[in-house]
Amino acid sequence: MSPLTSRPSPRPIRRLLVANRGEIATRILNSARELDIETFAVYTADDTTHTHGAAHSVKLSSPSSYLDIAELVSVAKEHAVDAVHPGYGFLSESTEFALKMWEAGVAVVGPGWDILAQTGDKLQAKKLAEQAGVPVLAALESPTNNIGDLRAFATHAGYPIMVKAVDGGGGRGIRLVRSEEELEAAAKRAIEESPSRQVFAEKAAVDGYLHVEVQIVGDGRNVEHLWERQCSIQRRYQKVVEIAPCITPKRAFVENIIQSAVRMAKRVKYFSLGTFEFLANPTTEEFYFLEVNPRLQVEHTITESISSVDLVRAQLLLAQGATLEEAGIRRNTAKPLLFSCQLRITAENASDWSLSIGRIQSFQLPSGNGIRVDTNLLNGHASVVSSDFDSLLAKVIVTAPSWPEVVRKCQRALQDTHISGVKTNLNILRGIVAHPDFVAGDCDTRWLETNHAALLAAGDKLTAAVPALAVSQSVGLSASAAAAPIFRPGDAWTLSLSAPGKEPRTAHLQLARLLRNEFPAALSANFLYSTATEQTVPLTVSLASTSASAGAATSTHRRGDPANPKQVVIPFPGKLVEVLVDVGDVVKEGDVICVVQQMKMELEVRAGRSGKVTWLLEAEDGEDVGEGVLAAELDVDGREAKL
Repeated sequence: MSPLTSRPSPRPIRRLLVANRGEIATRILNSARELDIETFAVYTADDTTHTHGAAHSVKLSSPSSYLDIAELVSVAKEHAVDAVHPGYGFLSESTEFALKMWEAGVAVVGPGWDILAQTGDKLQAKKLAEQAGVPVLAALESPTNNIGDLRAFATHAGYPIMVKAVDGGGGRGIRLVRSEEELEAAAKRAIEESPSRQVFAEKAAVDGYLHVEVQIVGDGRNVEHLWERQCSIQRRYQKVVEIAPCITPKRAFVENIIQSAVRMAKRVKYFSLGTFEFLANPTTEEFYFLEVNPRLQVEHTITESISSVDLVRAQLLLAQGATLEEAGIRRNTAKPLLFSCQLRITAENASDWSLSIGRIQSFQLPSGNGIRVDTNLLNGHASVVSSDFDSLLAKVIVTAPSWPEVVRKCQRALQDTHISGVKTNLNILRGIVAHPDFVAGDCDTRWLETNHAALLAAGDKLTAAVPALAVSQSVGLSASAAAAPIFRPGDAWTLSLSAPGKEPRTAHLQLARLLRNEFPAALSANFLYSTATEQTVPLTVSLASTSASAGAATSTHRRGDPANPKQVVIPFPGKLVEVLVDVGDVVKEGDVICVVQQMKMELEVRAGRSGKVTWLLEAEDGEDVGEGVLAAELDVDGREAKL
């Protein structure tokens, strides 16, 4: 079926394939079920909790299949679905995906290939903004993967600049470059994270700016907005906390931004959902268009909370030919009467934002008036965090008639939240919602990174005061433990003891404090022990090896000691992208030793000291490497004579 229009022709949706996973798959399935649509979920091994409630579940061949257009088209055809909802992510903005599905007789729920082509590409979207008279930042006008082109732009525009993938998303493919020395490495990482390996550069506006986005809904004839969201609390250009509406009292200023988004949307006769994003300075009242996300957003929840609109339901109805009014969208002429805040709970070590891989052992999520939780976590069902997927575990959405009420509910909700088995960002979230700047609504796009250490320290204190999480944060490592696995407070295990002819006994162990770590030779630690019938009790476990092989290596790769100045240790798990140095090379403090990929983002592991490389990790590109693996050893004693 060749496309004769700008998007799929409206048709009834009786059978829907949800081509995504995690909490967003659960969210879409719920709305589809309420519309009596027969649902199909896809999954891979150890990644099934989001399929709960779907009428049918289809196993994919591998984690990469979630982005494999050919395999998803095959699944859609095999099960004779009418439409596919891609949720959010790369496929939701892919013109190719929309066209390939339509050629197979399947509609993709979204704006359609024509609008995707005009808005999903960041450079095309900037041209649309200029045509609509909306301010934009100076930018390179053509996509490139040539660092010379980026350098020429930076020389003309001046630093700092942003290097961005033309088709990036979720913070991937974006690098802030403040100087010539940073350009090449930053550009290379952005290019690697771009699906098309194409980037552009634009002048950076980084200090004092808010990230403001406008929710647009269109039916191809008319366009309406559902107010705005303030999404300035970010790390690595990924949002952590979102607010709706903006806290700034300058509503006339915000209204100018909203109307700019509406003008752009009307110009392309926007269809379905779209988020138009801006950088805005409430002091100078300057604002600049950033990009369009022509899809459902992670933070759509707070717009739903202040507008009482089910945005996923609206998407599904619009795809079937409904008008805006029939989809529940009406003209908004007044300021919203509610405030809402979304807190993203992720499986990350907030000290360096590295992914925490493991199996979730237990969790407790908040409830009560004004609190909504979107998650795919299910009691009694194993949930595994791996390097293949995003780190998002749950979204806590808090809504109330005033901002102070929202803040207090956020604080209480986080006190009531507990997840064990993996590390989470709960500690820094607690620090954020308790900070005076957050209470005042005064947080720009640099606020989280600027205040990171203080927020983390405050959050650790608040976490220690929560009864369910009252464990010491100290970690004891002896100098002889360089080859030992890294254990940290909060690590947890399910313990099963069985004997022939007897029922197995199962218990839960959570590490409270590590006293000595020379595993496998010796281990001493305080644990919290519980069973299905017994309350949690503290106990101390001490292990001393009696086997001759106690000192044998427990991993295929050497483990390092972060306290040893001669060693460069990989601080997070992931897939090795490349090693950038050779044995014998002389490196300076801060030089990149290797690159590790987590959740499609490439993270650099840098030398903490200057010196000569005397040993390097031997691993294949794409191989999994664990937290604590030794990347390199340096001769730092004679470095001055050799630099």
